[in-house]
Amino acid sequence: MNRRNFLTTLGLGAAGMLIPGISQAGILQEAVQNPKIKPISGSWFEFQHPGGKEGVYWDKDLRNFTAAQWREKIREIRETGMEYLVMMNVASHGFAFYDTDLAPKFKMGCEDPIETVLAAADEFGVKFFVSNDYWALDLDAVKMMTDKELGRKRAKSMEEIYARYGHHKSFYGWYFPNESWLDPYFGEYVIPYVNECAQIAKSLNANCVNIIAPYNIKAEKCDDTFIRQLEQLNVEIVAYQDGVGVGVTTFEQSARAFENLSKAHQKAGRSRIWADMELFYFEQTTHGSLISADFDKRIIHQMEAISPFVDKILVYQYLGIMNKPGSLAHAGLRDESVRLYNQYMNWYRKQNFK
Repeated sequence: MNRRNFLTTLGLGAAGMLIPGISQAGILQEAVQNPKIKPISGSWFEFQHPGGKEGVYWDKDLRNFTAAQWREKIREIRETGMEYLVMMNVASHGFAFYDTDLAPKFKMGCEDPIETVLAAADEFGVKFFVSNDYWALDLDAVKMMTDKELGRKRAKSMEEIYARYGHHKSFYGWYFPNESWLDPYFGEYVIPYVNECAQIAKSLNANCVNIIAPYNIKAEKCDDTFIRQLEQLNVEIVAYQDGVGVGVTTFEQSARAFENLSKAHQKAGRSRIWADMELFYFEQTTHGSLISADFDKRIIHQMEAISPFVDKILVYQYLGIMNKPGSLAHAGLRDESVRLYNQYMNWYRKQNFK
């Protein structure tokens, strides 16, 4: 996805970060259907950030994690009430995170991180959407969706991954990570790419649940053309990126876009609508490393804006952006990530979530 593909290539402005005078009441007026704020139900999850400098504060920590630390991190995430994890990638920078002939193996502190996190997810009741990609060195999303050789490599990796890890009850489904953007519709190559991935996934396990995460919701045009695209899309969940962290969407724009997208999904009657909400901001305003945003000043308002219109809120991302105080598996900056964890958990514990 081009938030991760990566953010510095987009030329994004900071308008969404400097959100002027948007009142809580104003957001709720936009979102009258359901004022209840939904909790965070899950997060994206990566062994290494696929590109750019965005993950510089946590990549080294994750690279050195032992199997015990990966298990601890899954347990820690589950303690927050999160139930779903979306594995970003099974390869990165020309290396794979498991033994395969498709690429050399990435040297990690854990011999088999995919096995380790899925086993921990089995233990703690977490559902994983497992990635099938980032095999290319060139992280051009269109090329990764359309290149025939990359498609063959992706298909082989899905067969290998399911043969090796498909026995885990936590293997809930697949994440197809080469993300589209709304302009205002999906590009012509998106539906064939998604449906090809879905066909392979269903051939391996007919009951798998699959997810994608498009971006640029501000450009949505939820008319009959877009609804027809949704009707053709063979995927169970579409988790739209809210765009607030990258600075292109305000709270009000997010609420309005998700409301329109929700109506389109209802009319199409196929995939469920979730959110992929951004927990970060850029260290250099429009580019650079990702830093934990403030829950009280920003993130709660993101949740407030989208809650009425989505089934669940996932985030990008817990790893590196949130850490439990004293965590034995700390990844990322200490003060900022612990502060966000404490802010969210203080709010979460006051709610009456079942």
